[in-house]
Amino acid sequence: MPEAAQVRQMFAGVAPRYDRANRLLSMGVDRLWRRAAVRAAGVGPGVKVLDVCAGTGDLSFGFSRAGADVVGSDFCEAMLQRTAGKTAAAGNRPGFVAADAMELPFPAASFDVASVAFGIRNVADPLAALREMRRVVRPGGRVIVLEFARPRLPVFGSLYFFYFRRVLPWLGRRITGDTSGAYSYLPSSVMAFPERDEFLHLMREAGLGSASYRLLTGGVAALYRAEVQD
Repeated sequence: MPEAAQVRQMFAGVAPRYDRANRLLSMGVDRLWRRAAVRAAGVGPGVKVLDVCAGTGDLSFGFSRAGADVVGSDFCEAMLQRTAGKTAAAGNRPGFVAADAMELPFPAASFDVASVAFGIRNVADPLAALREMRRVVRPGGRVIVLEFARPRLPVFGSLYFFYFRRVLPWLGRRITGDTSGAYSYLPSSVMAFPERDEFLHLMREAGLGSASYRLLTGGVAALYRAEVQD
């Protein structure tokens, strides 16, 4: 995995066209995945949410539209700057802070929910990030993780892997003008990252309970949910 500074530089380079690339490369399905994450979190008015690795804020804004009080954090300030032009529920715009997922600058038990969408695999130590998310969530609260997975359906999986490894990096470069290798890094990071039961093991190792997951879109993504216990 690249060093943290390299990852930050890659994301800073693609930040201006990151949202457009997400919509085109996923054919808009990424929006459905984030809505599923909001539903799984069970948020509503007054619920305090920390969205880690928030990027350009898509999931953060999804939580705020559900009525939650949201803080989004990310270690790449160039990504957070892209949240400025986005709209939120009336009077309920998320706040955004620059922060490392492995050293969150928040008191223990200060949120009801902590989430991360498509960011945990970019953290140098995912277990440390999960432990930090557990620390800042109150007992009885929830940790939600949305991340890419590797589909296992024979025909669909073969077609997906061809797109993911061959077509997506080329399209990503064309859409964003990226020269840093961000869209070649994307498939390689997904292939190397623990998924499904392996990721549940990480959540349990971080001290989270009732860990479970469900697959989305034929196994292209996985939605994980766990609880912070006393």
